[in-house]
Amino acid sequence: MWVQAEVFLQTLVAGILLGGLYALIGIGMTLILGVMKIINLTHGQLMMVAMYIAFWLFTLFGIDPYVSLLIAPPLMFAFGMLIQKALVNPVLRVESILPHNQVILTVGIGLVLQNVATILFTSDYRSTPVDYASTAFYLSDLWAGTPVEISLSLPWAVSFLLSVVITVLLWFFLAHTDTGKSIRATAQDKDAALIMGVNVGLMRVITFGLGSALVACAGCLFIPIYYLFPALGSQFTLIAFVITILGGLGSTLGAILGGLILGVFESMTATYVGMGWAPVGRFVIFVAALVFLPGGVASLLKTRKLSK
Repeated sequence: MWVQAEVFLQTLVAGILLGGLYALIGIGMTLILGVMKIINLTHGQLMMVAMYIAFWLFTLFGIDPYVSLLIAPPLMFAFGMLIQKALVNPVLRVESILPHNQVILTVGIGLVLQNVATILFTSDYRSTPVDYASTAFYLSDLWAGTPVEISLSLPWAVSFLLSVVITVLLWFFLAHTDTGKSIRATAQDKDAALIMGVNVGLMRVITFGLGSALVACAGCLFIPIYYLFPALGSQFTLIAFVITILGGLGSTLGAILGGLILGVFESMTATYVGMGWAPVGRFVIFVAALVFLPGGVASLLKTRKLSK
């Protein structure tokens, strides 16, 4: 009995740790979707670029991947703003010609980034062999009297805590700064924001940069844990898209809950069905959300508020 409970709790904790990082990826895509009304299908490739930045900072200069959070996200913020201003904006101006041309553009940008990375760095798998990569501790070390022994990987735990801190800082920025409030106003009603004097064009540029910086943060948190290769971005673009659908289009809180749900679901699938079935579980929950919860978790939250 205790063994089964221990396996379940270990799987649950692993899923929550994974879900916290997934949530950070999903928030970036959701933020861009909410403000610009487009699905950024180059999201994972931007994360891949950030991971290569963190990798080379570690390889060439010995900078810890977590310290690279101070370097890679600002660079990707500037890169995201450049992409939005130079490529996405001109396409948005001719949206009437082809309503979904901006989505096609993001796919093309992702393919270019992936192929450039392949040319420059080859398709070899790379990693950052940090000293603490295999370090783990037990929950009983922190909470005496715990009846089951649940181990926590130090990199996973640190990455999760940092993702929480980044999410809280994002909430503070959106809720308590003039720029953050302008971004939220643009997301809620672009025309009303224009009437109130908000520079909607600038907010779109900043939002794309902010979404790129958020996924860059996720890349820096993943690099001590995951192997890195150019095609990695496609996998995380799909994950971000699933989280966005599961959480609800444009809902930041929904993206957080969607990331946690997906992380736990994948962890449970890997433990009780098999490691190879985790991606299948991802598609199962995606299809289930489309069929039974088309509005995502956000629709349940809205329904609950209206019922009170």
